[in-house]
Amino acid sequence: MEPGEKKLIEEKRAIEEIDEIFDIKEKEAEEKVEATLFIAGRFLSLNELVTLTDLNPIMLREILSKLEKKYSSGAIIVIKKNDYWKMDVNEKYFYIVGRLATGKSEFTRAEQETLSIIAYKQPIKQSVVVKIRGNKAYEHIKKFLEMGLINAKKFGHTYNLNLTEEFYNYFNLEKKE
Repeated sequence: MEPGEKKLIEEKRAIEEIDEIFDIKEKEAEEKVEATLFIAGRFLSLNELVTLTDLNPIMLREILSKLEKKYSSGAIIVIKKNDYWKMDVNEKYFYIVGRLATGKSEFTRAEQETLSIIAYKQPIKQSVVVKIRGNKAYEHIKKFLEMGLINAKKFGHTYNLNLTEEFYNYFNLEKKE
């Protein structure tokens, strides 16, 4: 193989690697915009999207256009109104959304309040939680233990309650040391 041929092959490989890296970065940017629209649940301005995704407006507009085409005919659609964008359920499936939206939340308000106290005051004695929240707190604590959101360590006649790693994963929170 001649030196010129070898150099051409190396240049071609380098260009292919650069193209591959570019494609990966472009896919990551598209997924970032897609996730942002999905989780927002409301119309977002181009400025908000720029701030949330850290993408330049030109690239962002191109990605939004791609997503609009990608989701043009399915159950999930991307809607553009003026310079605002939103991911939503296709109109023909609103009846399903309506049924889900009026359904029960994962935790009752009372359970949410009990878990909030444990999270805020941890480590906290179970007896203190029961004094604050009443006897229903025993049921709440049992549910949280079964779900792995808290752990209980024997402490005299009661238990010390702490959040588990699963709690942070479940609610997508970062654990503060």
